[in-house]
Amino acid sequence: MARDLAIDLGTANTLVYARGEGIVLNEPSVIAINSRTKDVLAMGREAWHMIGRTPAHIVAVRPLRKGAITDFEVTQEMIRLLLKRVGVSRFNRPRVVICVPSAITPVERRAVIDATRRAGAADAQLIEQPMAAAIGAGLPINEPIANMVVDIGGGTSETALISMGGIVAIQAVRVGSFDLDSALITWIRREYGIAVGEQTAEEIKITIGSAYPTEEEFQAEVRGRELMSGLPKTVLLSPEEVRDALAEPVGAMVDSVITCLGQAPPELAQDLITQGLYLVGGGSLLRGLDRRLALETEVPVRQAAQPLETVVLGAGRVIESYEALQAMFMDARKGV
Repeated sequence: MARDLAIDLGTANTLVYARGEGIVLNEPSVIAINSRTKDVLAMGREAWHMIGRTPAHIVAVRPLRKGAITDFEVTQEMIRLLLKRVGVSRFNRPRVVICVPSAITPVERRAVIDATRRAGAADAQLIEQPMAAAIGAGLPINEPIANMVVDIGGGTSETALISMGGIVAIQAVRVGSFDLDSALITWIRREYGIAVGEQTAEEIKITIGSAYPTEEEFQAEVRGRELMSGLPKTVLLSPEEVRDALAEPVGAMVDSVITCLGQAPPELAQDLITQGLYLVGGGSLLRGLDRRLALETEVPVRQAAQPLETVVLGAGRVIESYEALQAMFMDARKGV
């Protein structure tokens, strides 16, 4: 018998939840392809290790960028491999709920549904990531009180105000964790004349990156290729420099939260002073981001218990109560 599945199709990572089992797969959203033969060589963690380390004819790509599908065929192939990896075959076609950014267009929604059905699903439904995150964080979304979720993913940052089972206000910007990495790469190139790769930038961000001054700050060694000589070079980066490099994308994230708060009806805005807002998503783990948001919004900020898994756990709850929670699905034809 086919197991219903929930998929958090993220720009950075893809997680799969199987009904009655929990999270059964957590892999980077990367696929490695031989551009000559069009053969898929690897997917997930194995393909992620190939980024920046392959010959010209082997391409390690992320089929989703900024929360949108950049390559329909590659995305379909990745979803097919995901379903195969969790035991789906042509004999057991499951119902699938996919978490997508609220900012995606009607054409992109249809593309995700088509890709999932062609990959082997009997039926595919979409749920907005902020709504899934609120369910996963255990917030009382069906009560007439304000529930605010800030979901910072790899390609998008979404802030949603939820009450009575619906989204009252939402603000989404196509800025996420990868933009933090890109900002670091650009800053190091400009200030030090050194080229570093995506993985190095991510390590710097995790090690000493912050959105607000924190305790126990220390410098970090960064190795890269000097642009002038082409030779390897090592420099020391301080947390203050990294904060300066990340200032623009972090500022865009904070501004989007403030904009969403400004759209809140007075009664719900009053609730937020006691309820606070909840941070989810991998990008929310940036040190000092909670303090920066609390200072600028004057609203309590809380980190979800499992920020990386909150969205797929919320979609998993929908899968466990499929018939009862069908009202949570996005209308794929909305706005067409």
